[in-house]
Amino acid sequence: MAIFGPSSVARDQLKQDPRFTAAFAYVADLLDPKSAARARLRQIAAGSSNKVDLAGGAYAVEQVYMTKARADGLFEAHRKYIDVQVVVEGEEIIEVEDVTRLPAKTEYNDEKDYLLFNDSGVSTRLIMRPGDAAVLFPADGHMPCVQLKGSLLVRKTVVKVPVA
Repeated sequence: MAIFGPSSVARDQLKQDPRFTAAFAYVADLLDPKSAARARLRQIAAGSSNKVDLAGGAYAVEQVYMTKARADGLFEAHRKYIDVQVVVEGEEIIEVEDVTRLPAKTEYNDEKDYLLFNDSGVSTRLIMRPGDAAVLFPADGHMPCVQLKGSLLVRKTVVKVPVA
């Protein structure tokens, strides 16, 4: 089941799980307005991303993009990695639904670790603002990057934490 809230609260919920140690240390650094990590994120052009390797097999994908209309979104899920999605600047909606309630659109892509789903018409909306984290497990189908009040530039990171 997804965990959502300020990144510090999500971190506290998972502090007993060593898989998340590197992820939340990186997130804390990225959220520091004076850090080198934050400066690096500010240098990424819209529509681009940057991969950062972390300890324990985790890695982060720093992204900059314009949010999109819900009709243009897709639900996705992963089997090998848990997503820790953190908005640094801007705001968006991430919709979440249990994968057992979503009709599959594609078969699982093992190389890219994703499965796409069609919309079920029922999901939970998470409103993501700066500093918010959504921890999305393999059972959590999710549609990120959805606009809240029109298209807006978002600077964000998605930390991929190995399931095993």
